[in-house]
This record gives sequence, C-alpha cells and structure tokens, in this order.
Amino acid sequence: MSTLDFELRGEHIDLGALLKATGLAGSGGTAKTLIVEGAVQVNGAVETRRRRKLRAGDRVLLGDAEVHLRQAEPGPMQAQ
Repeated sequence: MSTLDFELRGEHIDLGALLKATGLAGSGGTAKTLIVEGAVQVNGAVETRRRRKLRAGDRVLLGDAEVHLRQAEPGPMQAQ
C-alpha cells in the first residue's frame, strides 16, 4: 500500500478535488465515477458523495493508495 500525505491549505477540500489533486484520478469525470461506484473510502467507510468535505485528520483509501490529510503549516506571510 502506498501512503501519501496531503497538506490542506484551507479548511477543507472536496473528495473529488482531492482525487484530482493527488493524481489518483486523471479528471473530474474519473473522480466522479470512482466515487459513485463505491471505490473510495473515507475514514474506513465507503463514500459516494463527490463533494464530501475532507478536513485535517481524514484518511482516504482508493485501491492500494491511502491519503492522509493534514493542515499545512502557516508560512511567514500567513502567520499572525
């Protein structure tokens, strides 16, 4: 199984967008098909909502790939 850490730059990301951003789906259409067919799990449960909001701490599984979401560290311009 391959594991990938994904840094969130905002509060959340949609499941379909995550699949595209990580390269697990080549297009939005492919991401939608994978999700609707039940091939994607979020935190151990099958997820069929393409717009499911993912946040830091969530884990996404597709085939033998697992994505761990974490909050990006604030950069010098973001720190307050």
